[in-house]
Amino acid sequence: MSSPPPPPPPQWVVDLSSPPAAKPKSTAIPDPPGFSAASTGNRKQVSSSKTTTRAPPTTEAMDTLKLKKAWEVALAPVKQLPMTAFMMYMSGNSLQIFSIMMVLMAFKNPAMGLMGTNQAFEKFESEGLKGKLLMVKAVYVVMNILALALGFWKVNGMGLLPTTRSDWLAWETAREPLEVAIPAF
Repeated sequence: MSSPPPPPPPQWVVDLSSPPAAKPKSTAIPDPPGFSAASTGNRKQVSSSKTTTRAPPTTEAMDTLKLKKAWEVALAPVKQLPMTAFMMYMSGNSLQIFSIMMVLMAFKNPAMGLMGTNQAFEKFESEGLKGKLLMVKAVYVVMNILALALGFWKVNGMGLLPTTRSDWLAWETAREPLEVAIPAF
């Protein structure tokens, strides 16, 4: 007894194993600017009159571009301030793990930014930008100090900064709270 022959493969398998033939290119439509037929896999010769090479940018253009990118890096810390401030506001002033993590991040990120100022701008340094880059670095430092100030505002709001005389002097009495909350059972 012989077994029946296997069924023929489905049509989609046949279609995948033999892709459709490429359509001939219509010469009525020109290639878009910057298109090279050699990069698409076609082996057609491309005349040198159709290809255009872009001239390398001048040093002034590169310095201008580098300065714009350096300003973007310098202003990045201030772009994070609204979100950080909102997160700190929403975490509350009580000592909880979330508010402690927010305060740690509020101090860690600007401190790391201040310590890595030269590394953040070393890719933008060139002979023509020495003086201008100094101003950009100063703005970057000021923005990170502003972010640190936000962290100090949060720590003060949590009551962790020693701001009264009784925090420093043992013989001073602690300030009396204006309100006292007593939980009900």
